[in-house]
This record gives sequence, C-alpha cells and structure tokens, in this order.
Amino acid sequence: MSRREGFLAGERPEDVAIYLAEDVVDDLGKLDDYGEEVGEGIVLVVPGESGRNAFSKVAGQDAMAFAKEAMDEEGEIDADLAGGTCPACGADDLDYVFAFAEERNEEVGGIYAEGDVIHAYARCGCSGAFSDRWVAGER
Repeated sequence: MSRREGFLAGERPEDVAIYLAEDVVDDLGKLDDYGEEVGEGIVLVVPGESGRNAFSKVAGQDAMAFAKEAMDEEGEIDADLAGGTCPACGADDLDYVFAFAEERNEEVGGIYAEGDVIHAYARCGCSGAFSDRWVAGER
C-alpha cells in the first residue's frame, strides 16, 4: 500500500497530504521521490509539521489559515485528492489540495463516529477555495 493509499484509508493520521497540479510546480519530476503522480499532478504524503511547512512554501499561505478560508465554502473533492468540482465556477481545475485525517471520535458524533475523517481543502484555478470531508475509505 502506498503512502497515499494509507493516508486515504485513515491509516496515517499523523501525516498530511498535498496535491500539487503540474502547472503550479516548476518540475514535477523533482518531486517523484517524495510523492505519487495522480491525474495531472502529484500527491505528497508527509509528516504533519513538515507537510504544513511545505504547503506554506508552495501555496504562499499558512496551511491552517488556508484551511480556515476554505472551510467557508463546501464543494466536492475527489477521493484521490487530484480533482473536484469548484462551487465558485463549476470547474475541475485544482491548483492544490491540503488534507489531513482526524481519527474516529464517537463523542463528537456525526461522521466522526463512523470512522476516521479526511478533511480536504482545495484552491481552484479561478482562485476559489473550498472544502470537503468524508469518512476514510468510503469513497
């Protein structure tokens, strides 16, 4: 099982995942050793703090500030983190996605009681930001 598959299955709650479209990165080939090519980009799965720092460098915005911005608009992000439908423009043209997993928490209820939850935050080519969440392994 790849790091990305493990993350999406909820087996890597200490890591974060970052999808970067090929037109956002100068040379995807430089990242081949660190991630998995998916769609027209790459997904990196890295330890939490390192991943947040890497995301901030690439996106030019603090990862958690971006997540807070994107939380205001719900959209649909594909389970592989490499696509989705932007609610602002209807396009499937993502520049990047930042995602983390939250472990099952029955006390919170809702989908958190059903299993580990993937939280994903995306930036579309139109500059729109949006979020999605789902129970790990159910998409």
